[in-house]
Amino acid sequence: MREPNDSSRRRFLAMTGSAAVLGATPLVTLRPAGATPSALATAIRDVVGSAAMRAGKVKLEVPPLVENGNTVPLLVSVSSPMTPDDHVKSIHVFNEKNPQPNVGNFVLGANAGRAQVSTRIRLADSQKIVAIAKLSDGSFWSASVEVVVTLAACTEEVI
Repeated sequence: MREPNDSSRRRFLAMTGSAAVLGATPLVTLRPAGATPSALATAIRDVVGSAAMRAGKVKLEVPPLVENGNTVPLLVSVSSPMTPDDHVKSIHVFNEKNPQPNVGNFVLGANAGRAQVSTRIRLADSQKIVAIAKLSDGSFWSASVEVVVTLAACTEEVI
């Protein structure tokens, strides 16, 4: 004669065995989204329009080699007196291979004291980072750096 708990026990063991097999088998494969350098160019054009960009005045500090792309420190500073007549109006940060190329937009004014922003960003892969500053006279200045990422972040495409 069977005990009433025997079938419950067998059902439990069958379910846990199935869960263990499913846990060992990958169900979803993640890989970086398909961003391109042309998406970077389009995002920059959306900010600067047809205005010319000049190199200089902008200093972009990012570690050249990053072990983990989940939290990459970034510092952008712009050489400006930050007076009412001559100041930085905005700083824009872009990247080449993330799903969204426009990483951040920071609006500043003459009362900001100094033209500097710092943050942490996620990087999907080794890529170019671009910082652009718009000054009060309407000019655009830029700097860019290449960053090597050994462990990527920003993976999102499900197969």
